[in-house]
Amino acid sequence: MITRERKAAKSTEKKKGGERGVKGRREIERGLGLRLAAIGMESEFVVFLDDRQVKPENVFGDPRSFVRGPLIHRIGTSYHLPTGGAVYFDTGVIEVATPVIEIERGCAARAGRSLWESILFIREEMDAWERKHRHDVRLAGFSSHYNISFDVPPHQQGRSRTVEKLAFLLARILPAPVMLLATNKRSTGVGVRPRGDRIEITLDFTPSAALMIATGAFITGVVREVMKWPSFELDMLDKARLPVMTDLRPIPHTSRSGWLARYDCYPQNPFVTSPDVPVWRVRTGAVGSRDVNYELLSLREIATRVFQYFRIGIRRIAEPFTYRMIGGVLSGRIPSLLDLPDRPPEYDDVGRLCVWDNLFPERELSRSRYERILIRAISGKKLWMDGWRYTPVGLHGWSEVVFRRDADDTRHVYPIDFLLDHLERWG
Repeated sequence: MITRERKAAKSTEKKKGGERGVKGRREIERGLGLRLAAIGMESEFVVFLDDRQVKPENVFGDPRSFVRGPLIHRIGTSYHLPTGGAVYFDTGVIEVATPVIEIERGCAARAGRSLWESILFIREEMDAWERKHRHDVRLAGFSSHYNISFDVPPHQQGRSRTVEKLAFLLARILPAPVMLLATNKRSTGVGVRPRGDRIEITLDFTPSAALMIATGAFITGVVREVMKWPSFELDMLDKARLPVMTDLRPIPHTSRSGWLARYDCYPQNPFVTSPDVPVWRVRTGAVGSRDVNYELLSLREIATRVFQYFRIGIRRIAEPFTYRMIGGVLSGRIPSLLDLPDRPPEYDDVGRLCVWDNLFPERELSRSRYERILIRAISGKKLWMDGWRYTPVGLHGWSEVVFRRDADDTRHVYPIDFLLDHLERWG
């Protein structure tokens, strides 16, 4: 059997004008996926030009119109940024995405740092575009997506452990704590979408890097722990004695497949109801059993119980600052955005009213290995490998780097998993 590394080492070469070899190798490697479980974050922004909402594609065409330096093209209007992330236009919004970041302690902080560094980069480039064109451009936060690998091996899945059933189960577990960590009084819902090899959590953009990182750590910790359960059927909630909102009825997600716990899926709007008022009827224990219990709890009490159940898994993901922040917000020691009288104005001018404060400098939290590979590729740093020198010339998605071998000008495509073994010799 040819291993992943041997397949990668047998890099497909081509002279200029010959595409068949690269295409064939790309198809082989694409089916293998990433070796390491990973997370990624995305945020979408509405664009206002002189206080009038516009479609970015109508104003800029593509990101090269406002980014001053060279960019590596991905696909369509998507381009890689020097930060390691990417920017593209998507149905009337600007979307910024992080690279894949392997799951380990501190991964949510790394992803949050990467996302906010990219937001800061975009804002600075927009500032330069404003000065040149004498127009004001404002970025308003729209949504955020948290992606976590679904890496349960096929032979361990079966009918009760599919990614679709995991999404439906998480749509019952995540809403209450995620509401307190990341949403505001004008929010409308928390969604969970199965995406084949990953789970995607969708909600509003959060104009606080610290809260966004806390949300990412909480979600990742919970998803990874639930992924270990022997079944993803709903009765697992009763077996775990987690608080189940008896009147919550998630609806099909409004975009793609999945589930959405929207404000009208509850007997009253949870986003405008005080998080400390015990109005939510919950059940613990299996229906019909002698130990089933019904009680009225507040949103904060429900969220705190979920946090206590998954605290060990969350601690594996969150470094100490973020773990304390999660506990502080869910307990009420640190204000939630739901505690404020209205949605704060920071949502409406991201990058100016809310900024990245370098919460996790590299000397305290290093870059992830996947992140370092992609940053090196985007920056064009040359790689010495097996006595040859290679120059990165492009990327295919997040999982492959395209090189040109300097000695003979041939083209080679390597998955980032293969490049992990050569990272220390790269730049």
